[in-house]
Amino acid sequence: MLITSRRFTLTHAELRSLAFAVIAAFVAIILFASCETTTSTHMLPAYEPPISKGEFQNVRTTAYTHTEADHLPYSNHNALGGELHAASPAIRRAEYVPRAISVAEVDQVQRASNSGSTLQPFSMDEPSSSKAGSKGSTRTTVTTASTRTTKTVRGAKRAIAVNKPPRIGSAAADWSRWPMGTTFRLLSTGQIYRVEDYGWALSGRNTIDLYMATPRDMNAWGAREEPIQVLHWGDPQESLQLLQSHQNYKHIKRMVLELEGRGQEAAALQ
Repeated sequence: MLITSRRFTLTHAELRSLAFAVIAAFVAIILFASCETTTSTHMLPAYEPPISKGEFQNVRTTAYTHTEADHLPYSNHNALGGELHAASPAIRRAEYVPRAISVAEVDQVQRASNSGSTLQPFSMDEPSSSKAGSKGSTRTTVTTASTRTTKTVRGAKRAIAVNKPPRIGSAAADWSRWPMGTTFRLLSTGQIYRVEDYGWALSGRNTIDLYMATPRDMNAWGAREEPIQVLHWGDPQESLQLLQSHQNYKHIKRMVLELEGRGQEAAALQ
């Protein structure tokens, strides 16, 4: 039966608007179901008992970058709102580190050679032999990756080696294991990282995620066990205060429970 009444007749524009409304409602339902799955039914990673704290630890490390799909919503920012930074290039391998470096030495960016001799000023104009050489000792020039500046002393130009502070990289971890602000050094490379981020896959895990500037660097690192030296431990209470207002996310809830000393509840949270 043909309906000709104006009351029941829809124009082409009205039909198109109705179709758009139906499509929009369908998309909204899908998005809502997706969000509900993420926040309510998405399982947390398997819980691992915390490793013992100390100056030196063996830690499983992975790598991430800001162009990964799960990090795109946050761009190149960390959980604190600051920018993510890649660490300075590798300084040395573990076999070339004669001793552990203290926090004070790291702050002053002091480096030692294999023999333990420190970097000494040298002259471009002085002859190779010196007063010390005339006494039978040999002077060894230590070369590093530091930059050089030149100043004039009594008419002679002297090149002075100047240490350049290393760039501290960003790292993500479970803040109940390594509180926000924890700074550590990779013994294998000499690179220094600071915990500024966290993630779903790190909650309840003894894993530290190292930020890399490019996917190529991230893939090259992969996943590996690394000995680290903790130079500074972050404050657990500060971490707890920052996390408490976001407990609607299960991975944050697990960190909060562990920071509050409720480890059994943290382990049971799925």
